[in-house]
Amino acid sequence: MSNTTPSQKSIAMASINRDAAVALIDASIAAAKAIGIDAAVAVIDATGNLRAFERTDGAPFLTVDVAIDKAWTASSFGFPTHVWNDYVTKDPKVAPLAYRPRMVAVGGGYPIIENGKLIGGVGISGGTYQQDQDACVAALEKLGFEVPA
Repeated sequence: MSNTTPSQKSIAMASINRDAAVALIDASIAAAKAIGIDAAVAVIDATGNLRAFERTDGAPFLTVDVAIDKAWTASSFGFPTHVWNDYVTKDPKVAPLAYRPRMVAVGGGYPIIENGKLIGGVGISGGTYQQDQDACVAALEKLGFEVPA
C-alpha cells in the first residue's frame, strides 16, 4: 500500500439537468405520438436516479417500470438496451446479467450523451421494441444529443 494520500478525493460528474430532462420527456412523448403509440417515458440521471417521468393516458401500467428500467439499463454502461440482447444471449460469460433486477435487454432505452460524456439515460415503453427504439432516437436527435448505434 502506498503511503501517499491523493490530493483530490472526488471526481466531477456531468449529469442531465432538469430542463433538459423535461424537454427530452416532451420530445419523446411527441415522437411516440407521431409513431402512433401511448407510452411511458423515463429520464435517469448519471447516478441512475429518476430525473423526469411521464406516462400518457392510454399507456398500460406495466410500461411505467419498464421505461424506468430501460433508462437505468442504458445509463449503467452507456449502451442502448437493444445491444444487451446480443450480449446476454450470445456470450455465456455475460448471460447471467440477464437475471439482474432492472436489466432490460430490448429496444427502447438509450444513454444520453453530450459532448462524448454519459449524462443519463432515457427509456420509452409502450409499443414494440422497434417503435420504442425509434421514438428514443427521434427525441434524442431533436434535442441534439449523440445517438450511439
